[in-house]
Formats: sequence, C-alpha cells, structure tokens
Amino acid sequence: MSDNSRNIYGGQAVIEGVMFAGKTVNVTAVRRKNKEIEYLEVPKTTIPWVQKLKKIPLVRGVVGIIESSAKGSVHLNFSADKYAEDEMEDMTEEERNKELEKAKKKEGKWDLTMIFSVAAIGVLSFVFGKLIFTAAPAAVEELLFSNLFTSKVAHNLLEGLIKIIFLLAYLYLMTLTPIIKRLFQYHGAEHKVITAYEAGVDLTVENVQRFSRLHYRCGSSFIIFTVIVGVIIYSMPFFTWDSIWERIWIRIVLLPVVLGVSYEVLRATNAVRDIPVLRLLGYPGLWLQLLTTKEPQNDQVEVSIASFNRMLELEKQNANGTSQQS
Repeated sequence: MSDNSRNIYGGQAVIEGVMFAGKTVNVTAVRRKNKEIEYLEVPKTTIPWVQKLKKIPLVRGVVGIIESSAKGSVHLNFSADKYAEDEMEDMTEEERNKELEKAKKKEGKWDLTMIFSVAAIGVLSFVFGKLIFTAAPAAVEELLFSNLFTSKVAHNLLEGLIKIIFLLAYLYLMTLTPIIKRLFQYHGAEHKVITAYEAGVDLTVENVQRFSRLHYRCGSSFIIFTVIVGVIIYSMPFFTWDSIWERIWIRIVLLPVVLGVSYEVLRATNAVRDIPVLRLLGYPGLWLQLLTTKEPQNDQVEVSIASFNRMLELEKQNANGTSQQS
C-alpha cells in the first residue's frame, strides 16, 4: 500500500552507481571491481538566501537546476575516480604508479574547497552545454530555412523540431558507448527504487524490479519540456528578430525564463499524474526516458537499494540528533 506521508526523494545515476539526495545528506554508492560497494556521504548545507529563492515560482526552477548540477558533479566525480582506480588493474606497473601517486594526493581531500571547485566546474559545464544546445538549433534553422516561411511561429516550430532531432541523435549515440549504457541502466535502477519506496513496498531486488524504470519527476522529462516551452515563449509576438545574431541573443536572454517555466510545468504534470486525461501531459518526458534509462540488472538494483537505504539511515540519525539537541 502506498504511504502518502513519505518524503519525496530524488537522485541521479553515476558511473557504476547511484546517488540519492535526502533532506540532510546526499549519498552515493558505487560498485567496485572487487564487487564491494563503496559510499560517498556529503552532508547538505543550506544557504538562507538560496532557500528563500527556492520558494519563488519560476525562480526556484533555475536555482534548483544550478544547485543540482553543482552537487551532482561532486558525486559523479567521485564515481569516476573509483572507476579509474579499478581500471588501473589493467595498466603497466609504471602507469599504475603514476595514477596511484595522483590518487594519494586526492585521497581524503573531499573538503569544502575541493567540493566547491568540482561543483563550480559542474555548473559551468551545464551552462555552457545549455547555451550551445539553445543556440545551435536556432542557427541551423536560420541558415537552412530562413527564406522558406514568413511566419515566426513556423520558424520556431522548425527550430524545436531540429532541437529534438539533435537531442535524440545525441542520446542514441551515447547509448552505443558501453559505459553510458551502464550509466542509463543505473538511471533505471534509481527510478525503480524511488517508485518502489513511494509505493510502500520492502526494498528488495525482486520487489524493486517489478516497477517501471520511467518516472514522472525525472530530469529527462524536464529536458523535453524546455523544448516545448521554448517554442511557445519564442513565438510570442514581442520576441522578433531581424538577423541570426538577434535570434540567438534572444534565445540566450530568455533561457532562464524557459528553464523556470519548464520546471513549473514539470511540477504540474507530476501533480496531476493520477488524473486519467491530464496524466497524458507527462508522456513526452516519459517517452524520452525510453532513451535515457535502460532496464537494470539485479546487481545494479542492489547498489541502488544500498545507496537509498544508507541515505535513509543517515537521515534518521540526523533527525534523532536534531531532536536530542532541541
């Protein structure tokens, strides 16, 4: 039976593992080459003015995205380090010694300075990637179809179509890489664990595997909504352009607006997902998840469960500690 009083949690896939975000701590579990599971536990810090921004509609979406990119990059970097250490087993002794020397310098150095540095890189990478993904389709449509239509709406629809083609092609090519395919399997494992938890069942591999790898709150759904919302906003009559550079500039300036509105749309579709007709609004995002998630293997689900249970355990400890102090 579903327990509606349960907290809502999110997470992300990392290399050979899964990260889950709690209210007070973020936990990543990764499977090492020796089959053992290793954890990274990062306490959550709250900045008062950021928390206030996260309560403002439209603004909260942009703030949340930047925050997720920053925190997620720390855990992704941790998983990449562990994966690299395991890969050293196949290196020559000289190559292994060099890598071990680098690893020693980083070992135990996950202090605030390092976390901030990795987070900053993650945010910059997200912003840079989003700018390219926003500007490139507009430029391609302008160069290929500028004389085909006079209607700005038609041009915006074509731009959105090109953006979707770019997105689908990019995701498909990524799935051809073995390590990315496994990453998408862990993404599916993450969704299954969250859905099983929200359904109130015991988190066993057998129980979790019965659930869908698709989830309404997934960031993949957010990506497709940015395309749809972007077409609508760019088609408003007061956003006109006379050159390709004006068109690209308008897209860049309006990017925070598109992200903010798309986040609210994602929240809305999740809120109405139990209403038969309105649940269809979330289907485009679910369709995209057919590419960004893959059916996980049992051992991958086991890692996802371990990460989630460890997060819940630390959340309970932190809650008990807080209540005792008060």
